[in-house]
Amino acid sequence: MSLPVGAEQALAAFGQCTGWEQRARLLMQWGERLPGLNEEERCAANRVLGCESQVWLVAEHADGCWQFRAGSDARLLRGLLALLLARVNGLTGAELAEIDLADWFAQLGLARQLSPSRSNGLNAVLQRMRELTGDA
Repeated sequence: MSLPVGAEQALAAFGQCTGWEQRARLLMQWGERLPGLNEEERCAANRVLGCESQVWLVAEHADGCWQFRAGSDARLLRGLLALLLARVNGLTGAELAEIDLADWFAQLGLARQLSPSRSNGLNAVLQRMRELTGDA
């Protein structure tokens, strides 16, 4: 399966990092670029359960592909969400079902920095995406 353009850009950017400090800085920069959600979108219906931090997820389906937007109050998590969205935006529901979250973050060199709770939270976000795409 070919990667979306955003995912290619993420791999290229993180591939140039020589250590954790550079990756952490880049992760924060990706989080700052994440478009914010408005107040109506930050509602209980869009809340992702299973995350320690508050996370909201909005999905849109057009031309057979999915586009997601997400938000969080946690800075580090916003960066991780931005990288997850880079990997999944533009995919079909079937392609989304094939995503291996651990493998994606390993390719970016971030796997070791994902605590079990963060990993569980990101898996909850991916699971919610799959639920939303399954209803289409």
